[in-house]
Amino acid sequence: MAIKTKSRQKKFDTRIDFTPMVDMNMLLITFFMLCTTMIKSQTLQIALPTNEKVEKEQQNKVKQSEAVTIIIDGKLDEKGLSDPNEGMLFYYDGMPETDKLATTGESNMKQIAFGNNTGGAYPAIREILQERNKEVCLKIADLKKEWKEMKFSKNEELNDSIYNEKAKAIRNDSTLKRPVVIIKATPNASYAHVVSVLDEMQINNISRYQIDRINEVDSAMMILLQGKNLNK
Repeated sequence: MAIKTKSRQKKFDTRIDFTPMVDMNMLLITFFMLCTTMIKSQTLQIALPTNEKVEKEQQNKVKQSEAVTIIIDGKLDEKGLSDPNEGMLFYYDGMPETDKLATTGESNMKQIAFGNNTGGAYPAIREILQERNKEVCLKIADLKKEWKEMKFSKNEELNDSIYNEKAKAIRNDSTLKRPVVIIKATPNASYAHVVSVLDEMQINNISRYQIDRINEVDSAMMILLQGKNLNK
């Protein structure tokens, strides 16, 4: 009688070849790298104060008629932190009138409001800056009309590029009357208030501005002005 043997199936080891997948991934990475548009990061250039004598000499050479000093002040909350909702701005043209301050207690400092506060108790910072940068603002406004009408180029990117180059040339035109804005902040000023003032530099096409430290004369002028405003 014949003996029946069980049929044994041959087992094969399963193996997946990932080589084609690696090649495909490399092709995809290369494709995205070549097709992606690289965007340059937009950074804000600020001239920070230094302790060098050269920097101080350059500041002293600025014409008094061109200099506008803006001081940012604020109030502290219960935790001793700057309250972003309690911000105050002060400004004066040219140099502080120290002689007048010592004799009569008067100064050329005035209080202003943030943004474009038309019709408020104080004139707005935008109104002050636009008045002192009038020539540049008018030329930029005419240039913006041409940009909106696509007069530089029918290609949108090229039209934007030409507009930016022309606007930059106008902002840096030394033949135009342009202010030099000096921004100072008290210890009570919040970061949000400083950023708001820096935004106004961009909105009003101010090309020359810098951040400086507040001094004793500025503090004395602020105290006198705030005391007068409270007595009104």
